[in-house]
Amino acid sequence: MPSPPTITVSMHETDIALLSFDMPGKGANILSRSVLDEFSTHLDKLQKRDDLAGLVIASGKPGTFIAGADLREFAASLDVPREEVVAICRRGQSLFARLAECPFVTVAAIDGLCLGGGAELAVWCDRRVLSDQPKTEIGFPEVKLGLFPGWGGTARAPRMIGLSNAVEMITGGDSVDAWAAAAMGLADDVVAVDRLLAASIDMVRSEQVSGRYREDRKQWSRPLTISDTELGFLGATASALIREKTKGQYPAPQAALEVMLEAAGSDLDAACLLEAQRMSGLFGSPVNRALLNVFFLQERLKKDTGLSGDGIQPGKLETVGIVGAGLMGSGIAAATIKNGLPVILSDAAPDALARGLRNALEEASYNRKLGGTDAARAMELSPLLNVRFADEDLARCDLMLEAVVENAEVKQALYAKIEPRLRPDAVLASNTSTIPITRLAAKLKHPERFCGIHFFNPVRRMKLVEVIRGEKTSDATVVTAVAYAKRIGKLPIVVNDSPGFLVNRLLMQYMNEAQELLCEGVSIRDVDKAATAFGMPVGPILLYDMVGLDTALFAGRTMWEAFPKHVVASPVLPALVKAGRLGQKSGAGFFSYDNPKRQPEPDPKVDAIIAQYHRDNGGATREQITHRLFLPMLLEATRLLEEKIVRDVRDIDFGLIFGLGFPPFQGGLLFWADTIGAAKVVEMLKPFEHLGMRFQPTDYLLEMAKEGRRFYP
Repeated sequence: MPSPPTITVSMHETDIALLSFDMPGKGANILSRSVLDEFSTHLDKLQKRDDLAGLVIASGKPGTFIAGADLREFAASLDVPREEVVAICRRGQSLFARLAECPFVTVAAIDGLCLGGGAELAVWCDRRVLSDQPKTEIGFPEVKLGLFPGWGGTARAPRMIGLSNAVEMITGGDSVDAWAAAAMGLADDVVAVDRLLAASIDMVRSEQVSGRYREDRKQWSRPLTISDTELGFLGATASALIREKTKGQYPAPQAALEVMLEAAGSDLDAACLLEAQRMSGLFGSPVNRALLNVFFLQERLKKDTGLSGDGIQPGKLETVGIVGAGLMGSGIAAATIKNGLPVILSDAAPDALARGLRNALEEASYNRKLGGTDAARAMELSPLLNVRFADEDLARCDLMLEAVVENAEVKQALYAKIEPRLRPDAVLASNTSTIPITRLAAKLKHPERFCGIHFFNPVRRMKLVEVIRGEKTSDATVVTAVAYAKRIGKLPIVVNDSPGFLVNRLLMQYMNEAQELLCEGVSIRDVDKAATAFGMPVGPILLYDMVGLDTALFAGRTMWEAFPKHVVASPVLPALVKAGRLGQKSGAGFFSYDNPKRQPEPDPKVDAIIAQYHRDNGGATREQITHRLFLPMLLEATRLLEEKIVRDVRDIDFGLIFGLGFPPFQGGLLFWADTIGAAKVVEMLKPFEHLGMRFQPTDYLLEMAKEGRRFYP
């Protein structure tokens, strides 16, 4: 049975056609092959008519125009020959180019997200009218998938909005709102959403009279008017910015820049051909494959309820209680009220509560454009943040989240006071980062209503939340915790109970091995350089200073006690903490921060401390250091899979990318391992097996190697 149509055409006025996208059963419109075929068929019919003054293209889905191409079709085509990639691009270009050849005015009426292929469709129209809704954005995010626009975006946009604007939009991959689009000429009008269709029709009428759209069609098909000097300056500055941002690890932005610079002196047709040819060099590349995997990891979690099966609905979420108004508690409160959910905030220390209240409001009302707090927004949000904590307030909470000091006894004493005062159906949760949930729940009367909801610091930036299921946590509790995390704009992964859970358990392997390398005479610089060359945002040694050496020591001890056979108790960290070197917060850790900008600088005193524990191991190459850092993490991931700590291998990769900054261009730890192959990984471990169990292949990995299996089917 053929799928129901996505596109309908109606006559809003006798001479103006309205073509509306509304993909059945989807929250957003995407440009699949079948939808593009539909679009082509409708254009065939419309272009034959001689009674039309204009065509308005709109969406039948409020808040979204077209989200882009069908990436699942992209993923299925990654192995096609390069000439087929060129042909795919040329077909899309030819189809959209018809919008600039119609014998009538074409207008895109955009409300909501207009991205990727949707933005390319829009720029091939003669005019664009955008709604003034906050969610209305237009952009070319293709570089975030290791590509650049391939349906004419790199050719059409520079001729429409200027080369500089196009370079910034396309190489950066960020969207712009309606007003920014208007300022650069990408939007021809910005109106209230209830006037969008009327304004688009008015635009058709205006263009009929003026005929400006015909002149623009001619102008936008010609080479750009720009001197060689201007072109050279733009290329040099943009290339430098791209190198600084991508560190050479993401080729698409530089490739997009080169395409637009080279095509500047050509006409539109030649620019489109160059775009298609250069796209074939990126499509299906390792980085493209890896970034597509990251995209699908996010899409999966957006739909995940937290359970493998369906049928259980989350509990009511109308009020959240948070105990602990420190850095994490106030950050969680800010994220919660920012998304319209009332919070009751508490702290045993009045001063801490006052600071937490202020910090939560300031963070929730921060306005990027203003560069600070939006006073009007703060006033709007302030009624959502309550600091009363009487019994009747506790009884109103649907979810009570504890974010106090990382000490099991302190937490359990708090639960003993809170649990009897909560409603029978309320969820109690901890933001603990390392303490097992089953241990924390030991004295609760209702452990089935208790779970971990572990946020990452800083809360405002980190998408990831770990929802931790204890031995007695109910399905209903898990589903409610997942629903809460999503309600406040986070992407949660559900993990079973284990010391360190998922992210910190793997992180400790990586950071612990960095200490071992230092004891073997590898320099701090070489360890951190190997990690950042692999793609990590910072090296493990600098990360120690950022986390705090005392915090890392506590977490490391927890992991050593839990897994003494594959976690080494290194003497370096205790020695530095004993010397008062706690990291950035104390002004000294592995690095010194005793300079006006508090930037990390090498410190000979640290070298002297490490030298006390030096074991000569003959040095290590960059490749050996990289293997030492990441192979123990990979083996620990296989232990997580053996122990069924996670439901899906994809949760491990998502957790590491969005919790630790594992390089997206590698696709995730297990995705990276798949590019190597299990058998090859086993061979890579052999030179290090003498170092102990942390480098000895697990049964899980050996079985994969024997059977030729991959982590990703």
